[in-house]
Amino acid sequence: QVQLVESGGGLVQAGGSLRLSCAASGSIIRFDAMGWYRQAPGKQRELVAASTRGGTTNYADSVKGRFTISRVYAKNTLYLQMNSLKPEDTAVYYCNAGEPGYNYWGQGTQVTVSS
Repeated sequence: QVQLVESGGGLVQAGGSLRLSCAASGSIIRFDAMGWYRQAPGKQRELVAASTRGGTTNYADSVKGRFTISRVYAKNTLYLQMNSLKPEDTAVYYCNAGEPGYNYWGQGTQVTVSS
């Protein structure tokens, strides 16, 4: 079992930046796929950004050019750098890591962007 703990959320004005961190209790090199999801009130959870062990990244159209996903293996941490934040980015952000037969989720961190 691996635990994922997100941090870095908070309240920010539109146009501002935040960096989310997802610290794993074990090595993240075991995970081919890792990603960030978000869920706004009354909406379904959606994929924001994903990365593979080989370095491929994918982003939701709504965040392309503004968000960057990255991994630091030495720290067993996944990051999400969020720039030019918009009120519609307000949501709870969740870290996800997948391996065959199991998906791990963090507890989530709230991001609120004021207009």
